[in-house]
Amino acid sequence: MRCTSKLKSGEQTAQDRLDFGRLDGLMGFHLRMASAAVARDFAMAMAGLDLTQKQCAVLELIAANPQVSQIDLAQALGTDRATMMAVVDRLDGRGLILRRKSGRDGRRQELSLSAAGGRLLGEARDRIAAHEARFRAGLGDRRTDALIVLLRRVVAAGIGDDLL
Repeated sequence: MRCTSKLKSGEQTAQDRLDFGRLDGLMGFHLRMASAAVARDFAMAMAGLDLTQKQCAVLELIAANPQVSQIDLAQALGTDRATMMAVVDRLDGRGLILRRKSGRDGRRQELSLSAAGGRLLGEARDRIAAHEARFRAGLGDRRTDALIVLLRRVVAAGIGDDLL
């Protein structure tokens, strides 16, 4: 069985020429390929903003949860603390977030968006909406919503939760 992709008429990719053998029936393989396709489109959508998917996710979580901690962000995104610290340091270095020592726990830093972070997130949201619309157009709203439900189940299964 072949894994096919669509390009301009007459163009062929390695995906068109190669037999994917057992890979073609593996959920993980197709998740990885889909993830790569979404990541490429996302990177094009963010051109000029210098934001990665993870940085956008962190900005969104901070916007939705003012005074959130780095530890909570790392847990929510399934990232180790060191990686999250690097993401937060980068956003802080660009003046997109504010760090404040927690009044309740001196070891904890609370994060919020700066005015510049809010403006950049607004621009990113517009671009993300167009990026998402490209994929929704190909799948339709019902299939996209069903896919999101299924992907949440895959994530839950990966962290030990029940698939139902």
